[in-house]
Amino acid sequence: MNSFMADKKFRNVKKRKKSKILSQIKEKLQALVSSKKDYTEALGRRKTATARVRMYKSDEGKVVVNGKDLNDFFGTEELVNKVQEALNDIKESYLITVLVKGSGINAQAEAIRLGIARALIKINPELRGDLKEKGFLKRDPRSVERKKPGLKKARKAPTWVKR
Repeated sequence: MNSFMADKKFRNVKKRKKSKILSQIKEKLQALVSSKKDYTEALGRRKTATARVRMYKSDEGKVVVNGKDLNDFFGTEELVNKVQEALNDIKESYLITVLVKGSGINAQAEAIRLGIARALIKINPELRGDLKEKGFLKRDPRSVERKKPGLKKARKAPTWVKR
């Protein structure tokens, strides 16, 4: 396994671990945010990754993914930049909490970016044009094609043999 990969402990949230992770996020929120009710929520998806994004007004801009800091969760600068691309244009700072599950780390990063962009539009509709121009509001619909019966994979047929 590569050293830059984040650990698999909190990578994909399963039902039995969800309450544990939500309690960790809650503890971190109490330390950072005074009122828990003032937030904007949005959903981002990519392949089978689903990200529930909550944005709180805060003095410091911080992103918490599945109870971990953004850099600790993703591990690579490329994926961290992909998540923060939608936040580059705004002047206000937000505390962002994300619960993400499914798919791989790249799809999770793109799902989080879509969720952040959707939440920003709910907060300030004037940002829609800039975010749409950069392509952050488009949900990438591509996903893995299902395997069909009689085939080895989605389209790969068994080798034809004459006898």
